[in-house]
Amino acid sequence: MSLDKVKHIVLVLSGKGGVGKSSITTQLALSLSLAGHSVGILDIDLTGPSIPRLFGIESSKVTQAPGGWLPVPVHAANPAAGIGSLSCMSLGFLLRERGDAVVWRGPKKTAMVRQFLSDVLWGELDYLLIDTPPGTSDEHISLAEELLKNALPGQVAGAVVVTTPQAVATADVKKELNFCTKTGINVIGVVENMSGFVCPNCSECTNIFNSGGGEVMAEEFSVKFLGKVPIDPQFVMLVETGRRPKYPPGTQVNGHEMGTNGNVDYSTDVKDPGLLVEKYKICSLAPVFEAITKQVMAAVEAKAQGT
Repeated sequence: MSLDKVKHIVLVLSGKGGVGKSSITTQLALSLSLAGHSVGILDIDLTGPSIPRLFGIESSKVTQAPGGWLPVPVHAANPAAGIGSLSCMSLGFLLRERGDAVVWRGPKKTAMVRQFLSDVLWGELDYLLIDTPPGTSDEHISLAEELLKNALPGQVAGAVVVTTPQAVATADVKKELNFCTKTGINVIGVVENMSGFVCPNCSECTNIFNSGGGEVMAEEFSVKFLGKVPIDPQFVMLVETGRRPKYPPGTQVNGHEMGTNGNVDYSTDVKDPGLLVEKYKICSLAPVFEAITKQVMAAVEAKAQGT
């Protein structure tokens, strides 16, 4: 496979749509890059590929090379700043228009997943994150079969499972945990997304969707709970417009004091200069994901040494 030079493969899964898998994948990738690791993202959510939009590279096109496809670069490595490279591959790059619908039957989806796994020339990567569609569909089955059949021993580190606090979400995500058990995929841990809302106008972080459902579910299945991630409109603004986050004095998110990041004029739609990874460092979710990423890296290394 084209994954021979990839050290660790991490799947991002959920049994339910709309819980923010792609957002979690994006921030996990940014956090790993900020830790100095080279990272790739493979987006196999074929009917709703959102990774290109989240990184602001929807207009990019995939380059054909001898033996396969070259992934689209997000940013190059910057050793002096301790930032690793980041690239991604998605069906979104192969569509003629952003709004084009992908109306495929199961066998064609399966063939596309296999082609992504065999034909994308990642080169040397520390981490490959695979953003999956919701549920336990054809894509999941073909992905699990292909990885378990062709991956090197210990290469598939496991899965990060994403849920939201509500009971309706955790009920569906339990099916994903059972899927991992049946297919032999190691569960690295559970992330509870949308656990609180960071108000852009005051310093409050409010639990609008309740909180704690993901932690209870992780305990029930005896898997690690990685942390809670609130909704931050400043992160949405960052990925949608490129504007740098700014917080009122006194803002605290998961115990981290954000304070204020200087005077930023939000009266215009002008994109602030700089790379997304650099601007993300001042987002309230960056320290949250730094803690989550450290746990993921520790679990991945522990599994690699135990292989």
